[in-house]
Amino acid sequence: MNKAEKLELQKFALQLRRDVIDEVHGAKSGHPGGSLSICDTLTYLYKKVMRVDPKNPKCPDRDRLVLSKGHTSPALYAVLAECGYFPREELAGFRHTGRLLQGHPDMKAIPGVDMSSGSLGQGLSVGVGMACAAKFAGKDYKVYVILGDGEIQEGMVWEAAMLGAHRKLDNLVAIVDNNGLQIDGKIEEVNSPYPITDKFAAFGWHVIEADAHDFDSLEAAFNEAATVTGKPVVIVQKSVKGKGVSFMENNAAWHGSAPNDEQYAIAMSDLDAIEKGLEA
Repeated sequence: MNKAEKLELQKFALQLRRDVIDEVHGAKSGHPGGSLSICDTLTYLYKKVMRVDPKNPKCPDRDRLVLSKGHTSPALYAVLAECGYFPREELAGFRHTGRLLQGHPDMKAIPGVDMSSGSLGQGLSVGVGMACAAKFAGKDYKVYVILGDGEIQEGMVWEAAMLGAHRKLDNLVAIVDNNGLQIDGKIEEVNSPYPITDKFAAFGWHVIEADAHDFDSLEAAFNEAATVTGKPVVIVQKSVKGKGVSFMENNAAWHGSAPNDEQYAIAMSDLDAIEKGLEA
C-alpha cells in the first residue's frame, strides 16, 4: 500500500471516530469504546474489500456485513453515512425517538444494514446461514462478521463455528475485535476466551492475526483471507478499546458511557492532533 493510499484510509477512519464521538455525545448515550476500536477495520472493509453499492444497498450479489457486536452501531452508522447510504445529517439523530438510527442496527429500516443485531452471540450463526445461502444459490458473495472478544464467551458462537467449518464455508470471514475489555472489565478476568486463535483452529477455521490499527496489517490479513479455500476464516485483530481518544483508550468505563461537553472537546482535540500528525 502506498503512502497516499494509506493516508486516505487513515483520514477516513479518523472521520469515523469523530462521527462516533458526535453521535454518542449528542445522544448522551451509547457505546464509544468498542465503536472506536473497529473504525479502521470498517474503513478497510468498505473502502478496499467489500463488494457493495450504496446506490443499490439490496443488490443480491453484494457482500454482507453482520455487526454481531451491535452495540457498536455508532461506528457502523458512521461508515454507512460516509459512504453515502444515507445523509450524514441522520447521525445527529442517533438514539433519538422517532429517528432512523437507533441504538442497535435495524435491517428493516436502515439502508446498508444487512442484519439486525444487539443480542450478543447471535451474529456468527446468522453469518453461517448467509454463507450457506450463497453456496446453495451458487452465488460468490462473501459474508463478514464482526464479533467482540467478550462476546465469544457465548456458547452459540462456538456452535456456529463448528457448523461453519463442517460446511467448509470459505465465503465466510469472522473478525474478532480483541480489545481485551468488556463492560465488567478485562475479558481474561471476567471469563477468559483465551487462547482465541487456538480455539478457532481447533474448530477447523483458518486463523489469521492482525493489528486492527495498522492498514498494512489489515491489508495482509484480508489478502490472505481471500486465498483460503475449503474452510472459513477468522481474523483475530488486536485492538485498543477507545482508540484515538486519550481518556477512553484501554478504559472499560467507556464501554457504554457518553462524554460530557468538556470530555467531548478533549476527544475532538485528540483526534485533531492525530490528523495533524499524519499531515506532518
